[in-house]
Amino acid sequence: MKEYKMRRGEHLDDRIPDLKATIESYFGTVAGTEEHNGHELYVVEEPDNAVFERILAGAAEYSSKKDKIAVHFEERPAEEVIAAGEADAAEEAVSLKNEFLLEATGRDAKSRRESLKREVEDDAPDY
Repeated sequence: MKEYKMRRGEHLDDRIPDLKATIESYFGTVAGTEEHNGHELYVVEEPDNAVFERILAGAAEYSSKKDKIAVHFEERPAEEVIAAGEADAAEEAVSLKNEFLLEATGRDAKSRRESLKREVEDDAPDY
């Protein structure tokens, strides 16, 4: 499960007022919700894209700080996707993930990677 921050001064509710509908427009019908790490996330059991097996996505709400978007993409193994001749679906899957996260966070892939890298560096113990 990964959690992504919004841009400074922005909130998830402002960027995506109807999170469930947005998830459905990118990935397929939401089958229900599931609790993960104390957050209620939407579950897409049968995503439209053949690369995904299951998707969890939703707001990670915290009382002391801004909400984040929490996502977990369960994907089929690359060998299986290629053997099934679904390379186009793999390209589309990458685009769908990036477009969804850009809409939700306002940050492109490079910016999200740098932010995650900084969080890891901040958590590193001092010796």
